[in-house]
Amino acid sequence: MNQTLPVYIEISQNAEESIASFLASKKYSSVFVLLDENTKTHCYPLVKKSLKEAICIEIKSGEQYKNLDTCQFIWSKLTRHTTDRKALLINLGGGVIGDMGGFCAATYKRGIDFINIPTTLLSQVDASIGGKLGIDFQGLKNHIGLFQLPNKVIIDSRFLHTLPHKQLLSGFAEMLKHGLIADGTHFKDLINLRIDVQSITPHLLTSIQLKNRIVLSDPTESNNRKLLNWGHTLGHAIETFCLTNNTPILHGEAVAAGIIMESYLSEKILGLSHQECRQIEEAIDSFYQRVSLPKGHLNKIAEYVLQDKKNEGNSTQAVLLQSIGKAQHSIPLTMQQVKEAILYYIK
Repeated sequence: MNQTLPVYIEISQNAEESIASFLASKKYSSVFVLLDENTKTHCYPLVKKSLKEAICIEIKSGEQYKNLDTCQFIWSKLTRHTTDRKALLINLGGGVIGDMGGFCAATYKRGIDFINIPTTLLSQVDASIGGKLGIDFQGLKNHIGLFQLPNKVIIDSRFLHTLPHKQLLSGFAEMLKHGLIADGTHFKDLINLRIDVQSITPHLLTSIQLKNRIVLSDPTESNNRKLLNWGHTLGHAIETFCLTNNTPILHGEAVAAGIIMESYLSEKILGLSHQECRQIEEAIDSFYQRVSLPKGHLNKIAEYVLQDKKNEGNSTQAVLLQSIGKAQHSIPLTMQQVKEAILYYIK
């Protein structure tokens, strides 16, 4: 794919040097680093030489902490240090850190600069790109948020070596999504890979470019950017149910489940061929274990779809596939169809 990346995204061979170069070009009054116990142990040592004057703000890892309580903790830390509007917040971590850190930076005193140093595969190929910021609210995924591009995103594949296999798989689901909605060749290349850093790294740029191309066409998600929610309408419902049921799963595991369910609906509603539907399902099942969902909670799971951000009025809207590599957004779904797809997945 012959497409350059926007200036705010840098593919780096050495994040420490990239951070030092960025800071040298600016005059910030203070610098803060948002991290959790995992990135503090495994990732911060890779960049700390360039952050000798920085103040660390440590939060707990996990989607269950992506909420207003944690935001208040972050804002309080900034306030305690009499942080002014010429400060910088560096988000060192995965999607939770990037989403929430960016949200806190964009709202603190009406906005301070922030940069993302994504350390997970999911955040490198998806979450850190495009300026979507937000937190969960009353158990609902990304329910409160805004659009604001970071001042810089520094993507260094060396961080991927710090990840457990399960986290690589989680990010890989977003890469599969990019291929399914926008580039069938990318999808077919990915399904033949081993899930390890060496195999995945050569394909990072293609996924990043696909995401960026869609974002550029529709920065505030009024049209084509909705395509990036493929697998997420039902996937987010599964993720929310598991989180509120005290059996949390990773975002990519939920997206993988959503891809199977929404492929089923794509065949039923948009005419995705049975052959391609089966190809997608078999690929997902080859990488991911199915999420255990009790049939007795079918109605509760389905009801979470009603809170999806793509919905309009009383109409549930989804992204469905016409074929591998070609998707369509704003397809209305009935609750009966939603329940059928969940039951199809549970089998």
